[in-house]
Amino acid sequence: MRLSFAIAACVALVACGAAPRAEATAAPSLAAATAPTPTPTIASTPAATPSPSPTQSPKPIADVIAQIDPAKLDAHLAALTSFSSRWVTHPGHAKAQTYIKSELAKLDVTVESWKTVYQGMPLDDIFAFVDPVGGWHVGAGWILVSAHYDSTANRTAGWRPSIDPAPGADDNATGTAGLLEIARVLAADRTRVHSRIVLAFFDGEELFFKGSGAYMASLSKPYPYKAAINLDMVGFNPITDRLDLLWYTNASAGLRDRTLRANENYRIGVSPLNAQFAADGNTIMDAAPFGIAGIPSIALCQRYGENDATFPGNYTFHTVNDTPDKVTNKRLWLKATKLTLAVALELADEPAQ
Repeated sequence: MRLSFAIAACVALVACGAAPRAEATAAPSLAAATAPTPTPTIASTPAATPSPSPTQSPKPIADVIAQIDPAKLDAHLAALTSFSSRWVTHPGHAKAQTYIKSELAKLDVTVESWKTVYQGMPLDDIFAFVDPVGGWHVGAGWILVSAHYDSTANRTAGWRPSIDPAPGADDNATGTAGLLEIARVLAADRTRVHSRIVLAFFDGEELFFKGSGAYMASLSKPYPYKAAINLDMVGFNPITDRLDLLWYTNASAGLRDRTLRANENYRIGVSPLNAQFAADGNTIMDAAPFGIAGIPSIALCQRYGENDATFPGNYTFHTVNDTPDKVTNKRLWLKATKLTLAVALELADEPAQ
């Protein structure tokens, strides 16, 4: 996740709209947002009609984000790391997919798979749709909230991807667990949801955002998304409650400022919350393909660049030692999840476009 080097091929994929080998046709929920042909497989599972009463009074956003449960975050972290590895060719990868889909199936959301292939390796982006009580709109105005669930230990000498462990506790079981908790809270109370929220569990980020990049490349203009928020590697820092706020191209300045205000307005307490400009895809994050395409996009993550007095550096990422005990700041993890949900709710509380 924190590698920083040129990935021109990935950027070209997004910029030029080139899609990887695809399968079958699209299901209705994403058909309006993706190119007509070819379109990767989307296997849909039905969900119940949203249950909140139209007369239910919306809770303040501060009350909604307070429902994020640290015990549930811990439980998801334990489950996701129990599969040994979530690398795309490891048996644990399929187990992680099953776990995420089974957890989402408990909720009042629509769940879809968006499948593609990269160099012979199947990838499965998992989407959960949280729609307003009155239904979703085909036009623009959707909010994308994402985290990648695959893992790697490629910085461990002699690591064998299909066999050896890659627990990926901080990178990125923390973000995946946070997204599952956001799904639970939103599914239970969508009184502030007036625009569709799409929760994306992206695959292939450790292949340099191949899952999110392929999905972005499949979207037709005008893009359905008005904003994209990414949560990645947010549970390690024994010194401070620091996170970096990456914002992609000048189009994301407004979303950056909204996030900084939300941290203050809801007294979430990420401190310092450092805004860092990202001009291109050299920051390997799932927000990058959307930001490069001009969609306002941010990522909440740990520090890119040199260590300093507020961050010692997490040297277990991308190794077999990225285990749950290395998630040393669960308070920061909780704050990152709350901040992500707060910004998504503010965006969704606005009228659909």
